[in-house]
Amino acid sequence: MPAGFFRPPGLCTSLCSVTSTTNTDGHVHSRRESILARARDLGRLNVAETALALDISAETLRRDLRSLETEGLVRRSYGTVYPVESGRYETSLFARESMNSAEKQRVASSAVEQLGEAQTVFIDEGSLPQLVAFALPKTRQLTVLSTSLPVAAALAAEGVHEVILIGGRVRGNTLGVVDHWAADMLASFVIDVGFIGANGVSVTHGFTTPDPSVAAVKRAAVEVCTRKVFVGAHTKFGVSSFARFASLSEFDLLITGHQLPAHQAARYAAFGARMLRV
Repeated sequence: MPAGFFRPPGLCTSLCSVTSTTNTDGHVHSRRESILARARDLGRLNVAETALALDISAETLRRDLRSLETEGLVRRSYGTVYPVESGRYETSLFARESMNSAEKQRVASSAVEQLGEAQTVFIDEGSLPQLVAFALPKTRQLTVLSTSLPVAAALAAEGVHEVILIGGRVRGNTLGVVDHWAADMLASFVIDVGFIGANGVSVTHGFTTPDPSVAAVKRAAVEVCTRKVFVGAHTKFGVSSFARFASLSEFDLLITGHQLPAHQAARYAAFGARMLRV
């Protein structure tokens, strides 16, 4: 400081305090960004394993996760952390296939029991609808329409069902078909039952997905399917994404895992759809 310059009392202390606080805030922000990036890369996080991998205490990690959850970026469930999908982020099909696998198998098995006398079936894109497709009975021939390349390829190779692939732009992240071509093609059909997924289901916003082009196709499917069946893991409930495509009252049945508490399931069933927890 130049000679003769008057330094107000406590100036150095105040400046040092501001600098220290700024540095601390920057470190916390950087650490939370790393945690979020890790969750998105892996599709989910185990709390104990993550604390060890990042060399931080479990309490520090829980504090960071509470902050990220408050911001709507992650969701915690039974010791596991899941990234929340939004207009700027969506998990890949590969990552989804390894998440909640036992629960998804139960949901898929239960879903095919809902076929009844249906002859025409719509299978949505996504990991759980894909499992529904693979669980379809081999003892009767169905006409299966799908916006999922993996579903169409696998069912066509089996040679049991007649398969109609809905055409349009293919999304590399999910191998699903989207845009107006797909929506227009769906509009020309009347389908007995549709098995439809979502990235989020909430009492306030209904069924949502991060991508408006996906939402448009799902909306078209909802409009042409006589019976609408939602299939999704319990982690989808209480989550809202970017683009809304249907209200709760438009679906006939919601199938999810028994991990969704009964009192929460009742809130969704109050809108008219039957709730099945498996």
